[in-house]
Amino acid sequence: MQEQSTIQLGHVTVLYEDNHLLVLSKPACVPTVPDSSKDMSLLDWGKMYLKETRSKPGNVFLGTVHRLDRPVSGVVCFAVTSKAASRLSDQLRTYRMSKTYLALTEKKPPSEHGVLEHIIKKNNAKNIVRVISPGPTETGGKFAKTSWVLLEAKDGVYLLELKPETGRPHQLRVQCAAMGCPLMGDIKYGAQTPFPDASIGLHAYKLEFLHPVRKEGLSFSTPPPDSGPWRPFVGEP
Repeated sequence: MQEQSTIQLGHVTVLYEDNHLLVLSKPACVPTVPDSSKDMSLLDWGKMYLKETRSKPGNVFLGTVHRLDRPVSGVVCFAVTSKAASRLSDQLRTYRMSKTYLALTEKKPPSEHGVLEHIIKKNNAKNIVRVISPGPTETGGKFAKTSWVLLEAKDGVYLLELKPETGRPHQLRVQCAAMGCPLMGDIKYGAQTPFPDASIGLHAYKLEFLHPVRKEGLSFSTPPPDSGPWRPFVGEP
């Protein structure tokens, strides 16, 4: 039976753990890794969890494989060993780790489904990404590709399924904005009204990859928050 941790950080849920992996459900507005805010991160929580539940002395290793933006909720996988970290990072780098997101927008999509392809460029100083047209005055952009499907519409809110085929910073946020469908609450990329808790309408619903040691296929999912604009869609898809 899964031990209940006494460490508090929003509503973190342990989705899976073994000697190689720790898969968690990240609450919105929690940093995946430590940042300038000094708030407890999901990585901090994971290390404390392993130290507490496995009675580990000294520093605990927990490798970051991928990240979610602070205002985004959903599935995050960490590596418990350096070997697992290397193998999982290789799957991420070669696009063998599949991610599925759910997104909310108040703007009606242009069709029932489609593929978004852009060249995007990040301004690190401002922590914002924009779509560019490469040329003599615009260099350094990276190709981004995302498949999307309209799942449902309720009360003027549209639920999208997003499957990124590349892994660029803020990719889903800037590409949805470029489609004319900024994510709800995402003021940085064109939403008109922020969410009260500073989250945005983006949730990492499913993560699929090969176990780094056993090589079997694994799939983990977690539903979006049962609150706010998500509430009508809980249980979907």
